[in-house]
Amino acid sequence: MPLREFPTLVDQNAQLQTRSAGDAVALSVIVPVYNEEPTLAALYSRLYPALDALGVRYEVIFINDGSRDRSAQMLGEQFERRPDVTRVILFNGNFGQHRAILAGFEYSRGERIVTLDADLQNPPEDIALLLAAMDAGHDYVGSIRRLRQDSAWRRWASRAMNHLRARLTRIQMTDQGCMMRAYSRGIVQLINQCGEMNTFIPALAYQFARQPTEIEVGHEERHAGESKYSLYSLIRLNFDLVTGFSVMPLQWFSMLGMTVSLGAAVLVVLLAARRIVIGPEEGGLFTLFAIAFLLIGLALFGIGILGEYIGRIYQEVRARPRYVISAILERKP
Repeated sequence: MPLREFPTLVDQNAQLQTRSAGDAVALSVIVPVYNEEPTLAALYSRLYPALDALGVRYEVIFINDGSRDRSAQMLGEQFERRPDVTRVILFNGNFGQHRAILAGFEYSRGERIVTLDADLQNPPEDIALLLAAMDAGHDYVGSIRRLRQDSAWRRWASRAMNHLRARLTRIQMTDQGCMMRAYSRGIVQLINQCGEMNTFIPALAYQFARQPTEIEVGHEERHAGESKYSLYSLIRLNFDLVTGFSVMPLQWFSMLGMTVSLGAAVLVVLLAARRIVIGPEEGGLFTLFAIAFLLIGLALFGIGILGEYIGRIYQEVRARPRYVISAILERKP
């Protein structure tokens, strides 16, 4: 098995610049994998026939994101079966779905790039629909899950976050949680130039796209296993989206701070006037406690928002690698 070891950190951009034009393919399909042992066999049986039916030169790039089950071994076996169109990137740990996709972008050779989750909730057969939309002149094709097969709380939370994201970032995506999307080579190259540690790839691509569009794709029940996104992970992902593309939360809190300060000044004047007109009064202690607790809560909330931005600045300043690759399985041209 051809195995290219990476004992040290790799400058992916330099490697991209040295690739020859002869390595290019028409389509790259990027599939991040994390503990997907129960699903991979079914994924292979549907993905490769769907791509073969397209009649274009393609490659499938699997990124093993530190799986703890047999996923890495199964990816290696699939590489042995289809080394002509399969490449496998092995991370030395778990870095997250978006960083896995970024690694796939760095090493992709396709003129068009499609991202696909390994859980088979989005049918691989719908890749043809994405490519048809690109044939119509669009450089970025988003997707909307048709008849979404998720739990009620996931659907409700998704709608709420879609609405909040649209208000905060002015980025219009109907279904931000669907990662089955198609990107032109130009957009992927722009994304590769961005070095931030935490980002949200669909929103970043939307900002770079000149002719974006959205289409409906199928959505099925998960073939096996369970979702890798807990409620906490989804909240963290949306923090990345909001703080990575807008400073509006800081602006809103600044406006709230000015409003509260103005209200406090009016309250002080009112209490002083009552003291002069009515004289000393008893009572009102618990009202003051309530006001104090409200102001303390607002202050802590503001500190939390500020901390999210400062924490991301801290991550960027350290300039650590977004991911570390232990090996790549590929057949050299």
